[in-house]
Amino acid sequence: MGVSVDEFGITKDGKAVKLYKITNTKGTEAVLTDLGAVLVNLKVSNDKGEIKDVVLGFDNVAQYESNPSFFGGTIGPSANRIAGAKFSIDGIEYELVDNDGGNNLHSDFDIGFHKQIFNATVLEDGVRFTLNTKDMFMGFPGNMEVNVTYTLSDDNELKLEYDGVSDKATVFNLTNHSYFALAGHKAGRNALYDTELMIKASKFTQIVPGAIPTGKLLEVSGTPMDFTEPKKIGKDIDSDYEQMKMVNGYDHNYAIDGYDGKIKLVAVASCDGRTMEVYTDLPGVQFYSGNGLSPYDAKDGAKYGDRYGFCLETQYFPNSVNESSFVSPIKKAGETYHTITIYKFI
Repeated sequence: MGVSVDEFGITKDGKAVKLYKITNTKGTEAVLTDLGAVLVNLKVSNDKGEIKDVVLGFDNVAQYESNPSFFGGTIGPSANRIAGAKFSIDGIEYELVDNDGGNNLHSDFDIGFHKQIFNATVLEDGVRFTLNTKDMFMGFPGNMEVNVTYTLSDDNELKLEYDGVSDKATVFNLTNHSYFALAGHKAGRNALYDTELMIKASKFTQIVPGAIPTGKLLEVSGTPMDFTEPKKIGKDIDSDYEQMKMVNGYDHNYAIDGYDGKIKLVAVASCDGRTMEVYTDLPGVQFYSGNGLSPYDAKDGAKYGDRYGFCLETQYFPNSVNESSFVSPIKKAGETYHTITIYKFI
């Protein structure tokens, strides 16, 4: 077990960016960068002992400065969508950038957390990334301090621990936007289609065009949205089910069964002899099948396209800041935000 540090490159405005490699005794390797607290590489063995990098990404700073698909990024302070790009707290309305057809997506494409340089602290088995932002940065109230801590255990658990506090009531709903490809990041669309997925959710948040939840939860039973039993992602991905036609596949928030604020298994994905379990203490997980991925020249000479990777983004529900029936992502002034997500490889 250990952490090594290396130079990654220089941003367009002259800031140095570093890479942090965590390795465990089983040879699993997670590589992170302080630019966006991004997960750059995740190298994992399969049941034949073959080690492959199972997350999509780039191999240079310039591409991460662009990164329009949020590869590996820490998204915040608000992941997913906010209807009308605005919300109110204590009677005060706050306006955000309209970057998604009248709505707000992932806080800000250009200056969101995934584009900020974090301060890094090397730990025995991981790295803690810290970011401080000023009141009204990106339109969000409060001077915030956020910590994102990655640790890697010898049990092949990559733990992501999020902490935050603000001096004003504000929104905290951070997530990680890694695109997983369990057969290796070069494996392509067919490998994604062959990936078996199980999500422990009997309901999902109904959406309208623009992917904004209506506030209602729909049953997955009897629909292509049903992953309560393991099913290949490709089986129903091109369904004419209306909820899927709106987003050209899967891009939906699943409401975790039995949510109680405690860490529990919420999803399992398997392909090419690798199985990934996802644990979280959050009420939702956004399953995105990479429908909108543009062609990319990526790391290791790879070329990516649509549906080359899938995301399981643990979160408070989309638009929960505006929907009183959802668990609220609002924290009062001085109230701490703390949540944990674990990606465990079997």
